[in-house]
Order: sequence, then structure tokens, then C-alpha cells
Amino acid sequence: MNRHFRLDDRPLLPAGLERPGRRTTVAAGSGGAVKLLAGSRAHVVNTIGQQVADMWALALPDGASYLSTSHSRLATGRLSPKAGDVLVDNQRRPIIRVLADTSPGGHDTLIPACDAQRYRDLGFDGEHRNCTANFHEATSSHGLGDLCVPEPVNLFMSVLVAADGSLTLEASQAGSEDEVVLEALRDILLVISACPQDLVPISGSSSAPRQVDIYSD
Repeated sequence: MNRHFRLDDRPLLPAGLERPGRRTTVAAGSGGAVKLLAGSRAHVVNTIGQQVADMWALALPDGASYLSTSHSRLATGRLSPKAGDVLVDNQRRPIIRVLADTSPGGHDTLIPACDAQRYRDLGFDGEHRNCTANFHEATSSHGLGDLCVPEPVNLFMSVLVAADGSLTLEASQAGSEDEVVLEALRDILLVISACPQDLVPISGSSSAPRQVDIYSD
């Protein structure tokens, strides 16, 4: 595949994968979702940079099958998806293909979505937005309520695995306008949470959440 590069040596999108016209902005710390028909594309864009984006794909019409990180790790043979990989659902059936990735990569498949208990464990006293709540809000707005929250693919999230198996959560290396291009292999609801985590600097040293944009067919 021919690739062109920006001045900072990061790749541009391959020819023919220009961003579609429909833009959905996922506000900082919030969640959003778009419906994709089989064969259509979505570009998940790290608009400002260094923002982790929890991502789920639920098969329509009812979300009973969904992108499974554990099954996808086995299917791809790696911890982090790369361009060309086909991710599978909890019944091992193809659900999404990664068409392109202009980011440094390293998308995490090990860490579950943050929730209220995670913030309590970190010492936060009170209510805090979290990716689990964002998932429920986004799916409910599309008529899919009361779903269990699958483990997400954490786009743009940097998690290092040491030789002894220990994990280190580092700041995202994604730059402004870095993007991951996905192809729906079935009719799906694509759910994105612009992770609100600001107690652990996974989204950069400032830890302030930033918006994520979805461009879709």
C-alpha cells in the first residue's frame, strides 16, 4: 500500500480513504455513537491530540454480539490492533476491519472501561464522569438500554507490558488529527467515549479530557 507522510513523518491516509462527510463530535469526557451499515467507514479522529477514546462495536439490531477484545487478540495474534487487522465479536465472527491508522499505534485491549468504583479506588470523593456511564448513555440514546459493558478497545491509549508482565499506563502518543479508519463488516453501532480520566495522565500531562470526532458514511 502506497503511503504518504506529513512533515513530521507521520503517515497520511492512503488514497481513497478520505474522511466521509458526516461528522459527529464526542464532547470531552462524554460518549457518542453512530450507526454504520456493513461496508461503510468511520474515521475516529484525535482532534486535539493525546486523547484516549474507548471504542465498542455492537452488532445491530440488539447488541447481543459485540466486538470482543479477548477473541480479537487471539484472532490477530497481538495485543494491539494494526491496519489490516480484522477484529471479531464474542462469537468469533468478523465485525470490524482496521483500514488505516495515522497514529503511533499502541491501542490498548487490556484495560476495562473506567467506572465509578475506579474513581473511588483512586481517592476521588463524589461523582465523576466515566466511560461506563458514557457507554450506557450513548447506547440508550440509540434504543439499546440495559446492556452489559464489553471490554473496550482503548484507541490511542499507551499501556506498556514489561517482561515480568507488569503494566504501566503512559500518556497517549497520539497527535492532533491522528485517526483510525474502521470498516464495518456488519451493521453495527459504533460507540466512542472521549475518556474523562483526569486522575491518571493517560491523556497527557495536563490530564484534561479533549473532544474526539467521528467522520462516517
